Amino acid sequence: MDFKWSGEQIAFRWRVRSFLEAELPLDWEELACQSPGSKALTDFSLEFCPKLAVAGLLVPHWPKEHGGEEATPWEHFILGEEMWRVGEPRGPQYYNVNWLGPSIMKFGSPAQKDQHLSLIAAGKAIWCQGFSEPGAGSDLAALRTRADRVDGGYSITGSKIWTSYASLADYCFLLARTAAGKAGVSVFLVPMKCPGIEVRKIPSVVGDGDIHEVFFTDVFVPEDCRLGGEGQGWEVARYALHYERVGIPRYALARRVLERMVDGLQAAGQFGDSLVRTRAAQAFAACEAARFLIYRVLDQRAKNQPQSAETSVGRVAVVNAERIVSDFALDFVAERLLGTGDRLVDTHQKRAITAGIAAGAAEIQLNLIADQLLNLPRA
Repeated sequence: MDFKWSGEQIAFRWRVRSFLEAELPLDWEELACQSPGSKALTDFSLEFCPKLAVAGLLVPHWPKEHGGEEATPWEHFILGEEMWRVGEPRGPQYYNVNWLGPSIMKFGSPAQKDQHLSLIAAGKAIWCQGFSEPGAGSDLAALRTRADRVDGGYSITGSKIWTSYASLADYCFLLARTAAGKAGVSVFLVPMKCPGIEVRKIPSVVGDGDIHEVFFTDVFVPEDCRLGGEGQGWEVARYALHYERVGIPRYALARRVLERMVDGLQAAGQFGDSLVRTRAAQAFAACEAARFLIYRVLDQRAKNQPQSAETSVGRVAVVNAERIVSDFALDFVAERLLGTGDRLVDTHQKRAITAGIAAGAAEIQLNLIADQLLNLPRA
């Protein structure tokens, strides 16, 4: 793997940075410190993402037929790094362009592609992801939400939990059971305005609008809302999660927050202590390790190699980096937390709490690494 950026890739990064400098408002950092699922940040994304789309910077990695520029996975991730470095102004729409859209491209019908991909590529759609359930958070095979066959489609009954952005979403990318076992899981693209759907917010440290319960009571969806074949949901979910687990370059924001903390300590004359310097170096190394392990997955993707447990390795490395940076904040700049100091540091601390849960719990990723990469025997 060549760790040097090409001239084209460097130019693309500066193209993104120039756009952000020109388009982000002066009070952006204050807005960026709100919950990713807040109405304010969601509304901002609906103004900002169409501008990205016009500039060719929302879905550059997509095929031209769906509004992209057929850029490589590297340009796609450069874009993600720059977005996360400034606090992710795409709001909930990072999800659409990173893995939901590609899943519809791969498994969707022509009608589904026509209906959904153009709206996503224009920056005008908000989605939520209906995977986790009470008692079936990281163990998707244990999900109990049912989609029963009825005349003309399916009747869906059950509940989901966590479900970021649910209160503001237009559609839900929903996993439901159509039969027993992994072969009985199907995916549905469900309009959130369907009768029988109830959304309840769950208060959390992350902030307003990020976590919800969603209840489905005899929700009718036509058969053409099913994504892929009946019982193909496990394959669809694995494909989506492969993109999701390395789709969020959290290490970019973690590194920026670390650098801000170090700058503050230096300005206060508190960075001379060897313990502080050592811990800062360890946190920086963790961010860089996460970056390069994610790059390994991207290199495989760029070479059209099959998906592997390397994705889980990168995911765990990102979680580890987030936690080490958070521990540094707690130990050396605690006065910046709890809303009394630097809001960016405080916000990162809250979001890092979810890093080991969202996109599949870190403990589940370790099990996948043990099983699929190290071939360790099951207990």
